[in-house]
Amino acid sequence: MYIDSGMRVLVLCNVLSWLTLLFNVGSVRAGEGGAWPRPRSLPREKLLSLPIIGRDVGAGHPTSGGGNGTANSTQIHAVNSTAGWSALSESRDRQSFYALIQAGGIDFRVVLDTGSSDLWILSSTCDTEQCKSQPRYPLTYQSPTFQSVNANATAFGASYADGTTVSGIVAIEKVELAGLAVVNQTFGLVSNSNVTLTDEESGILGLGFPRLSTIPTQFVNNSKPFFANLAEQGLIDYPLFGLSLTRNLTGSLSLGAIDASIVISPQNISWNDVAQFSPVSVESNTSSYLHWAIPLTSFGVNGTHLVPLPSQASATGNVSLALFDVGTPGFYGPYADVTRLYDLIDGARLVDATNGQWVVPCDTNIPISLTFGSHEYVLQPSNYLIGPASGSPSSCFSWPRALPPSANGLDWQIGTTFLQTVYTVFSYGINTKEPPKIGLYPLNALPVAINTTETSTPLPQITTTTTFTPQTTIQANLPNSLLSTPTFTTPPYAFNTSIPATIGGIVRSGLATSTYSALLAHAQATTGFNGSAVPTISPSPSVTTITTDGITTTSVIATTDVHLGVPPGYSDAGPSLISSVRTSLGVVVARILAID
Repeated sequence: MYIDSGMRVLVLCNVLSWLTLLFNVGSVRAGEGGAWPRPRSLPREKLLSLPIIGRDVGAGHPTSGGGNGTANSTQIHAVNSTAGWSALSESRDRQSFYALIQAGGIDFRVVLDTGSSDLWILSSTCDTEQCKSQPRYPLTYQSPTFQSVNANATAFGASYADGTTVSGIVAIEKVELAGLAVVNQTFGLVSNSNVTLTDEESGILGLGFPRLSTIPTQFVNNSKPFFANLAEQGLIDYPLFGLSLTRNLTGSLSLGAIDASIVISPQNISWNDVAQFSPVSVESNTSSYLHWAIPLTSFGVNGTHLVPLPSQASATGNVSLALFDVGTPGFYGPYADVTRLYDLIDGARLVDATNGQWVVPCDTNIPISLTFGSHEYVLQPSNYLIGPASGSPSSCFSWPRALPPSANGLDWQIGTTFLQTVYTVFSYGINTKEPPKIGLYPLNALPVAINTTETSTPLPQITTTTTFTPQTTIQANLPNSLLSTPTFTTPPYAFNTSIPATIGGIVRSGLATSTYSALLAHAQATTGFNGSAVPTISPSPSVTTITTDGITTTSVIATTDVHLGVPPGYSDAGPSLISSVRTSLGVVVARILAID
């Protein structure tokens, strides 16, 4: 989700005896019908003093007030195709990215989360402090597309490792994103929440696999997450979505196609097979896809490459798995590996053993890297440094942070610090034909192939280097003495190892409909694969410039202002004959002298 690592504990559950088993942070709890947790650790408010560096806080955000504010709508539905494109914005606290959706024709901002699967939206009955200032779904509005579930008697709920919770009911509504609609989308209407949302965000949109859903299918017939519905019903050109998370500029989400304005050379996408997970005892007798997780081949510091030490080596085939989570600021690794990483950076030291936090010299120029498949992706100090400590301004807090060993084999959690350096394609997979894959397209330099043994080799040449400039000093006094690295007991593996789980296995159900042709079946973690057959979408320009007879006309493309949380035909105060949608078009004309 939007909070760091650790494990989400989802409590919407129908009682199964084994559901009461709890593990330590990083562990798994499961339920019939897919009640699964996801990584998480620090609560959002603890990160308010640890912003990601390098972004103008005021850039890219529409004007917004309290409650039912307005927002700019930038969404594209491709002509003559079934793909969509939506702008993404980073929240002001830099801990989440949100998109604009419609539920029952009402506009809401929702946080994107690849570490969970369900959509939930605050309802008008939620009156906690965390709800009052956010736009909410008005239950008094009789939406023509709303459907109750079991007379509003089916509970929805989720709780998190930091103690925050949401609860409410399960309902069905027409949900639209980027011009693509699911008519009967199951979601949670939240009536009680102490989860902190900012920027007039009203909920969370999970983009994970159905097995991770908290809404059991035995209570809601054929319930599926939003993207699963698009893929399983064949409503998009290809069962994938692409994410661009940028600083200072607007990011993007593409559904059913990749963003052609970013991916100039599809053959340079490196494709990685997603790992399956075995069932938990009574859940089923087959393995299936649960998390957007792929193997981490190695990590590096200034040309030295280290092979990870998997926390569940015997269960995962000596593979260290990395969860790709757009809802995680920064990135995290296991204590054993993070310690080895910082041992290679002069002046690095552990300053908070509880939260796995290190500092490094603020003037460091040492790059670090992560290798997936056979390709290495480099992070410069401007990417991984967080900010200087007020008590020691020459020492900067740094990513990655360290976590205790996990019970599910998810050793690394790859969040926005890494994802802002690549365009990420999440290919959902096709029943009987193609496994899910994660495609990585580097935005700063082409990845460089390396071997998988511990070596010292030059890092790839970076085409653009950004010097780290502290923008926010973090109020913290660092310890005066060196801290010892804590030791942990690895918890038992959470899954049933008697049922094998493979990486990139073909499955018969649970993925996209088999009516799709498999375009990526042979795509591997290497460049050179001809990805030209993968559908693309090109967002419309925001400004057009036309020069005729020496006169240049610059036109700002019309954008639509929407009122968040306000039903169609209503004003903020209630029903109104005045449309709640206002469109403005600005035109600037500049005369340019013709040059012979």
